Amino acid sequence: MSFLSATLSRVKPSPSIAISTLAAELKAQGRDVIGLSAGEPDFDTPQNIKDAAVAAIAAGKTKYTAPDGIPELKQAICAKMKRDHGLDYTPKQVSVGTGGKQTLYNALMATLNPGDEVIIPAPYWVSYPDMVLLAGGTPVSVEASLESDFKLTPEQLEAAITPKTKWFIFNSPSNPSGAGYNRAELKALTDVLMRHPHVWVMTDDMYEHLVFDGFEFCTPAEVEPGLYERTLTCNGVSKAYAMTGWRIGYAAGPEHLIAAMRKVQSQSTSNPCSISQWAAVEALNGPQDFIAENNVAFKRRRDLVVAALNDIDGITCPTPEGAFYVYPSIAGLIGKTTPKGTVISDDEAFATALLEEQDVAVVFGAAFGLSPNFRISYATSDEALVEACRRIKSFCDTLS
Repeated sequence: MSFLSATLSRVKPSPSIAISTLAAELKAQGRDVIGLSAGEPDFDTPQNIKDAAVAAIAAGKTKYTAPDGIPELKQAICAKMKRDHGLDYTPKQVSVGTGGKQTLYNALMATLNPGDEVIIPAPYWVSYPDMVLLAGGTPVSVEASLESDFKLTPEQLEAAITPKTKWFIFNSPSNPSGAGYNRAELKALTDVLMRHPHVWVMTDDMYEHLVFDGFEFCTPAEVEPGLYERTLTCNGVSKAYAMTGWRIGYAAGPEHLIAAMRKVQSQSTSNPCSISQWAAVEALNGPQDFIAENNVAFKRRRDLVVAALNDIDGITCPTPEGAFYVYPSIAGLIGKTTPKGTVISDDEAFATALLEEQDVAVVFGAAFGLSPNFRISYATSDEALVEACRRIKSFCDTLS
């Protein structure tokens, strides 16, 4: 009998974390590796947020808090939901976790039973299917192709729903594609969900503020009020506020679901870091102008990378509406061979050879459930992106 849980055998480590770790190891060995695998803004946390954390320490706010968040942060989240989406929540309808990932995981652990299905559009964030598996459910991946701009169609959603479907996980703008659903596209999906009252909606709105070209973000319960009672709207401060290491995520939804999530969290991690919670209060309540300023840089980087990649034979890169990722197709490179004799049999082979031969770290598309593609995070300096794209082109130009 194996010492380890059989459940663990159903899941795999995060590929994006594994590649970032490998890139860091190679860098430590002295190689000039450009890492484009981590989904982390290169901007520093704004000073007012850091000051709020220091003030919390000075005031002795370093003790345990309620398992799922301090009242002040829950109030700030309620205010944000009303301000940004016109959604009314009370603090009892809010859960604060140690990052957005824990919030999603708590909800799945609190609701899934063996046989329950969770619809996940692909390409997807690498953790969604594995969290479903850990919670005992069955992930149902539905591919949204390059031809549909990586967006799920209403017909695809309708076809994927079965009597066993419990959740639909919805991420816009998307990690890894950056694709964002406009109000009309989202309304078409919510119309489908309204016909299936047994299906709940779990939104991952982590990139809501990182949008470009006049794109207007909206979330399912905002577009279709009829879904309010069966929607868990999830978000966090990691991306827009450059607070990845602070580990604060949150969710708002029906009170009975939030209570169940609280029970899970109370017996696992208990409360998120008290200092981080006070910093998040300032993030949500304080000045928001820096977000637009950062987006100017993100858009410039997006345009730089999209143009450079589309200038490479064999690569097709659509222009995403948001986040800080691009998800180019390498369909035109499959079957080619590197000068060292490596056959580009799939996107994993491409990413591996690119790292070995050009010291550029990207994440292969199979990790996100849709191939042949790879993901680049352009949340790094313009100089690094220019050099990385030069290396990628050099690599592709040598394929035969």
